[in-house]
Parts: sequence; structure tokens; C-alpha cells
Amino acid sequence: MNIPIVFEDDWLLVVNKPAGLLSAPTPKDESRTLTGILNQDALERKSGFNLYPCHRLDRQTSGLVIYAKSKAVEQKMALAFRDRKVSKKYIAFVHGRLAHKQGQISSAIEGKSALTKYKVIQEKSNYSVVEVAPVSGRTNQIRIHFKSIQHPLVGEDKFIFRKDFILRFKRICLHAQELQFLHPVTQKQLVLQLDLPPDLKKFLASHE
Repeated sequence: MNIPIVFEDDWLLVVNKPAGLLSAPTPKDESRTLTGILNQDALERKSGFNLYPCHRLDRQTSGLVIYAKSKAVEQKMALAFRDRKVSKKYIAFVHGRLAHKQGQISSAIEGKSALTKYKVIQEKSNYSVVEVAPVSGRTNQIRIHFKSIQHPLVGEDKFIFRKDFILRFKRICLHAQELQFLHPVTQKQLVLQLDLPPDLKKFLASHE
């Protein structure tokens, strides 16, 4: 696959993950993952390094993923994520219109505290476009939190029954659009941003 590179230097590689692709192998040991594709490419190019994912996105989520070119750099990035020094912004399409145009969702996930901030940026006839900033990083956090306030993501099928909602989509409408963090080696501030992918742009254009 042609995986778009958003940023690369001697220590990091940041790519735009397409929807439908796992970030890294799971216990099922799937062979086709973003990590596998990138490392195979690095091997074929005789780059001399392995790539280590610093975080993950759901299979259905598109957007920015950071890779380290050494275990030492990966460990530094892991600390940055753990200490909440990596700012993340997503774009989500959620069912309905939210009562509050800006706010936060704070409810535990699997017994651990979790916090998600959000801001409505567009309102359509039966869904809203929301900028989402997860403060914590729990598995499926955005999906679970918006379901908890009765505004699940369009395309959601894991935490709701699709038949209960009018809007349909082939995947969850969630895109990791922006990352901000201090480079673990150069200590320069990095701000990486993406446009919406074509499938979400098409959805927006066809669902007013």
C-alpha cells in the first residue's frame, strides 16, 4: 500500500493511516498491519532501522500515527504519551445535535478515569461535526464517551445497534487530524495536521 508520510527525520516517522488497517498485530497475529507494511518497506529499502509504533488507532479510524526508528526514541515517546504531553485532536461525526456546543465527558472506562474534551464545529440535519481532544488515552475512549451521552459516532457498530439510527456509513466517522508534541530528540515543537480523508469529505457533501 502507498502509506502517505506526513513527517520524517532521523528519529521519527509520522504517517497517515488509512481506515480499515490495523496499526499493529493483535493476539490474533494478523499479518497485514500498518506496522508490518512500513517495516517491510524499510527492509526492502535497506534503511537499517526498525519502526516501533508509539501509539495506536482503531482499525476503522484514519489519521496520524507516530513511529520511532529506535526503541530508545519509542520509550521517550511512550513517556510523553503517559505524561499527557502529546496533544491530540480528532474530527468525529456524531449522531444528532449536542445540547452543549462545547464541553467535556468525564466517565471511567474499565474502572480507569477518562476525560474527553469536545467542540461542535458544524451542525447538519441529523448529525454534528465535532472536534475532539481526548486528554486520557483509554482504548475506544472517544467511541465509548460519545455513546455514553447518547450521541454515538456515525458508523458505530461495536457499542450500539446500527438499526437504531438512520445514518449509515461503512466505518466509524473518526479521523486523527492533529498531533502536537515536543520532538523527543531535538526538543522542537512539532504540529502535524491532516485534511479530512476523501470518504469523510464525500459523506459531508452528500449528507447536509
